[in-house]
Amino acid sequence: MALTGAHMNRNMPTMAERLAPLILFALLALAPPLAYALGAGHWVSLLTRVMILAIAALSLDFILGIGGMVSFGHAAFVGIGAYMAGILGHEGFGDVLIALPVVLVCCAVYGAFTGAISLRTQGVAFIMITLAFGQMAYFFAQSLYRYGGDDGLTLASRSTVAGLKLFDNKLVFFYIVLGVLILAYLIVRALAASRFGRALLACRDNATRMASLGYDVFRIRLTAFVISGMVAGVAGILMANHTEFVSPAYTAWQRSGEFIFMVIIGGLGSLWGAVAGAAAFLLIEEGLSGLTEHWKGIFGPLIILFVLFTRGGLSGLIDRALPRRGDHD
Repeated sequence: MALTGAHMNRNMPTMAERLAPLILFALLALAPPLAYALGAGHWVSLLTRVMILAIAALSLDFILGIGGMVSFGHAAFVGIGAYMAGILGHEGFGDVLIALPVVLVCCAVYGAFTGAISLRTQGVAFIMITLAFGQMAYFFAQSLYRYGGDDGLTLASRSTVAGLKLFDNKLVFFYIVLGVLILAYLIVRALAASRFGRALLACRDNATRMASLGYDVFRIRLTAFVISGMVAGVAGILMANHTEFVSPAYTAWQRSGEFIFMVIIGGLGSLWGAVAGAAAFLLIEEGLSGLTEHWKGIFGPLIILFVLFTRGGLSGLIDRALPRRGDHD
């Protein structure tokens, strides 16, 4: 019984895992009134972008932190979501209730196709194939001359929601994005905690043993890959409406690299850490870019130092600073 209890304690969520997401989302919810009170309304737009990219980082953390799949083509899903929102709006179908199912289907099909090929490899080969598919998506977007080609596509207007122009109001749009982020977090967290999520984690740790136990490792990983891409596609819809512009740069491998950095900064496998990592990445970027035009020369070494001298990213630092449940029982 003592061993069982100890095992249960190790698997119980830490205080950081229970409190950090609540505090993080509460701070985001309180940010707009505080920003307007301080005369810094531009922060609402910046934090909206933070939350949109946090959704994409969260989706990547599901396959990278939990599934162990290092994808350098994840931005392609964001690009698909953004381009489909832009193209549908250009063709007169600008309601998000139309765009959402179309984007989910397109991302699922793209994820199933590219994942079915990529997941037959491992390690560096998997990274290179996902990178290749991401570049294919990038060049395909450049070839869409009807929709701006290399110059990108400017949206005539933001998407409507059941005919209502909710996205046109900056504050309403902020809270819609926050709601989508919270929903995405709850869905991905539920999947990670489910039997499927535990199987995905086990496939990362020891795929050979899982296969010997009768699990279809390929199918588990492919399903996770597709789900992750669909969540990232939703971020693409929101990004297109936020910027009112769609560009092939949304699908570039550099953007995929940024998502990986966000996940690493937040802490691999810590879903709320992906949100915190996205916030840290973009806020530091914003601060440094305001100081000097050579901010990338400072930002790069900062990320390297952070990764080298921290264990588990931001979530690991906070987790070690707070006691675990049952430590003092």
